[in-house]
Amino acid sequence: MLPKLYYKRLVLPKPVYIELSHPSVLNLKNRIDIMIAARQIEIAELFVGTEEYDQYYRMTTAPEPGHKIIGKGEASSIALAKVKGGVVASNNLADIVDYIQEFQLEHITTGMIMKKAFEQGLLTEIEANEIWATMLGKRRKLGATSFTDYIKR
Repeated sequence: MLPKLYYKRLVLPKPVYIELSHPSVLNLKNRIDIMIAARQIEIAELFVGTEEYDQYYRMTTAPEPGHKIIGKGEASSIALAKVKGGVVASNNLADIVDYIQEFQLEHITTGMIMKKAFEQGLLTEIEANEIWATMLGKRRKLGATSFTDYIKR
């Protein structure tokens, strides 16, 4: 679904990819590996001395007054989006909202992506509700009890 929605525009920061090695999301990492092999997604590294690394370091280690330290995955996504003009895809808005607003970044959630896929006919409402229920079963925060409830908002 993602490659069809965002053809040649999927970039996964290396710190996020590393986080996918956790046993609770290993199935997702396996799917990402297939997408990498098919060149449907690109892994982006942050190198010391680059603007994106400086932003990443600031958010994970030495935030400016009034900002809190955030996770490596979130910080790498925000830093790359800021420097490269990308979009941050995350359901973890509580941790990143200050940076999203400060840098005036576009932000999308799982719900927004699924709604777009539904509107383009890539998912039926029944399929979307099944996916939604599975994610809720894995304690993902989605903001609605079902996909149907989400699109009615």
